[in-house]
Amino acid sequence: MAGAPPRPAGGLSLLAPVLYTFGSEEQKARHLPPILRGDVWWAQGFSEPNSGSDLASLRTAAVLDGEHYIVNGHKIWTTQGHFADWIFMLVRTDPTAKPQKGISFLLVDMRSPGITVRPIISIDGAHSLNEVFFDQVRVPRENLVGEPGAGWTYAKFLLEHERAWSAEVPRNKRMFARALSLASQSHDGMPPLIENPVFSQRLAQAQVELEALEFMTLRALSERDNTSDTPQWPCGSVLHVRGSELQQTLGDLMLEALGSHGLVLYPEYTGEPPSDYPPGPVEAHGVASDFLYRRATTIYGGSNEIQRNIIARSLLGSIQ
Repeated sequence: MAGAPPRPAGGLSLLAPVLYTFGSEEQKARHLPPILRGDVWWAQGFSEPNSGSDLASLRTAAVLDGEHYIVNGHKIWTTQGHFADWIFMLVRTDPTAKPQKGISFLLVDMRSPGITVRPIISIDGAHSLNEVFFDQVRVPRENLVGEPGAGWTYAKFLLEHERAWSAEVPRNKRMFARALSLASQSHDGMPPLIENPVFSQRLAQAQVELEALEFMTLRALSERDNTSDTPQWPCGSVLHVRGSELQQTLGDLMLEALGSHGLVLYPEYTGEPPSDYPPGPVEAHGVASDFLYRRATTIYGGSNEIQRNIIARSLLGSIQ
């Protein structure tokens, strides 16, 4: 909520629950303490050029050769892969099985020979995404998590955590506070937009949705803590849809509240800003770039269209 640099989510929020639920004792002892300390940066290797929402069609192969898997393939949209020490990935270990049955979950050291990382510059002008290529990469057999062919089960478990995390309640609270602050200021010589009844009603609606999202998240956490069973509603998908769309709504409100200053994209820089850095009020910095980046929130972790299918199937599937 304070706007501090975020912790890498790959290890702590995504991989760690899989390891402490399905991993071997050796894997837990080796990987969980460094994840908890923040010593190791993990990337997620799920999506491929032709396997995004249809993840079960992935083609990256891992062939067992003695005590090693030989990995060949291509992953894409690998967030922060250029910083990663390790990558957890889905690989096809049985090409003869049904798509979901032939997938395994593998841990790979990014320093392994045969791995190439290429940057993808996103619409906000930033480098957070990458392509990762695997060419005859040798991975020790003990880096397989759980059972061969059970990777799809582990991936669904992981994605449930990722989608619930996508609610981003603290971030949404900070974005709402910033939208409220910007709307209370005068820009372009015009009265503050907070005085516009239509705009203030949109802010109020966003606040209502934010409070509903927070209580829905607390409900999901409470149900997981107090029952031995998974909640009987698709909480991960619901929280993903509502949280991701709220981020985009709040971005819209901030851009509009800034007036003409919201049209300027302030690029990333390190150290002092360059001499040709666009001028403008300090409160405008980062708003447009974050708005552009948040276009992805309704795609990553499984697009919202797919999430709505999951919600419908879960809640309406028994109706004939």
